[in-house]
Amino acid sequence: MAHHDFAHEDMAKYLNIDEDQILGQLSEDELQKLDYELAEMDPENALLPAGMRQRDQTKKGPTGPYDRDQLLGYLEKEALEVEDREDLIPFTSEKRGKPFVAKVREKTQFEKDADVILEPELEEALANASDAEMCDIAAILGMYKLMSNKQYYDALGSGVIMNTEGINSVVKPDSYEYKPYPDEPPNDTNVDETLGKIKNNDRDLVEVNLNNIKDIPIQTLKDFAEAMKQNTQVQKLSMAATRSNDPVAHALAEMLKENSALKSLNIESNFISGVAMLAIVKAMRHNSTLTELKIDNQRHQLGDATEMEIAKMLEQNTTIVRFGYHFTQQGPRARAAVAITKNNELLRRQRRR
Repeated sequence: MAHHDFAHEDMAKYLNIDEDQILGQLSEDELQKLDYELAEMDPENALLPAGMRQRDQTKKGPTGPYDRDQLLGYLEKEALEVEDREDLIPFTSEKRGKPFVAKVREKTQFEKDADVILEPELEEALANASDAEMCDIAAILGMYKLMSNKQYYDALGSGVIMNTEGINSVVKPDSYEYKPYPDEPPNDTNVDETLGKIKNNDRDLVEVNLNNIKDIPIQTLKDFAEAMKQNTQVQKLSMAATRSNDPVAHALAEMLKENSALKSLNIESNFISGVAMLAIVKAMRHNSTLTELKIDNQRHQLGDATEMEIAKMLEQNTTIVRFGYHFTQQGPRARAAVAITKNNELLRRQRRR
């Protein structure tokens, strides 16, 4: 017990040490030595500079200002004055060991049978034959796999050289001429004029095509959806690749709830998210006239939840007979296919009545 009290008192006197007082009593040399001992070094870390991997062991002061040319000259002079270290084994040009000689491989029986010795005249004729002549010879020998059907039958059906391009031309089809196809002409629809006709419920306007017009403002696209609410003449509205986004989709959803004349809506290749597309899907519960809906190829995937809602909407809807969307999940895809087939069957029965 007495030993325990003595140890406790011995430790207690170190708890109240004034470190600043002790450091103030040290001399400059003692402070440098203390700093030298407390410096943390990591000799194993090659990424650190040399000064942080080992302690400075030099006490020599600087000899003068840094002079790069003088230092390089000194190092070059030292290198020339130091004698080269002698090799333990002197180099000689003597070759040791056996030289490599490749083994001669004997030909197989198949290779021996393949070595056909022709007459000297035939050998010379084949050596001097052109590509076109070799092509005809191949056709005569029945090597039809080396050429197209046209080359093969041309060689058999004519007494002169027909395949003037030779065997090298067999990689080309019989008709390989490039046929340029003109680009699709730009959409010349007058946006402002068309919007005015929709607002005026023009009876001559039954189809609105805004496809691939990139510079339509978002507000103008929303105005189209607003104007379509009361329109009773337009039956087809195409807004593919018009950079339509979520606000436009919500405006179209409100339009579908009120419009009773539109039969086809195309909003493919736009920037509509799954949430906004879900609003259009829910709006279809209040629409009984739309027969075609295309929503494929949006900037982002619609998501599994939206696809399930689309399949559910198609099962409850009895008018949509054409639906454009590539499902990513097998379940909604199968349900949608069954629903579209059912609607087409209902339409067929109605037409027969």
